[in-house]
Amino acid sequence: MTTTRALPADIATILVDEAELARLVDELAAQVGRDFAGRNPVLLGTLCGAAVFLSDLIRRLDFPLSVDYVAVSSYGSQSISTGELVWSKEPSLDLRGRPVVIVEDIVDTGRTLVGLRAALAQRGASQVVACALLDKPSRRVVPVELEYVGKQIPDEFVVGYGLDYNQCYRNLPYVGILRREVYAASGDE
Repeated sequence: MTTTRALPADIATILVDEAELARLVDELAAQVGRDFAGRNPVLLGTLCGAAVFLSDLIRRLDFPLSVDYVAVSSYGSQSISTGELVWSKEPSLDLRGRPVVIVEDIVDTGRTLVGLRAALAQRGASQVVACALLDKPSRRVVPVELEYVGKQIPDEFVVGYGLDYNQCYRNLPYVGILRREVYAASGDE
């Protein structure tokens, strides 16, 4: 299931290929399914990056669940996280009394996830857990628990499978490392 397309010039290398992504999603679905089957959880995807991962994840779950999305950031207009949440889309569903699985594409500093967990608990979720496809623990600035992790990755700028740089590259069928010269000139390091 590896891609046969030519590697775009902006991609240095493929970090997680299509076959490994499928395996990781299978494993995460098995874990989430084991823990949440029969509990009617809300799988809450973080937009826009987690949309592809969430879509693949829910197709592997065979029990009643709800899907919702949030768009939240702790960066605002800054390039460094402030820790304060800025919502551009709040949950549409009533979360009171329901278990919530936050579905993240990638976790790095942890600030946004810590704030999101607290906000969902305040909205009455009975349980809030995190499922991240990718984890960059070397970038962590606040401790955050990740109950489900697909893969830990090095501190590289990654794109593809929903992850972007300036809203580009989300459609790549793999996770690739973006060449430094693509983003360094704009100060996005």
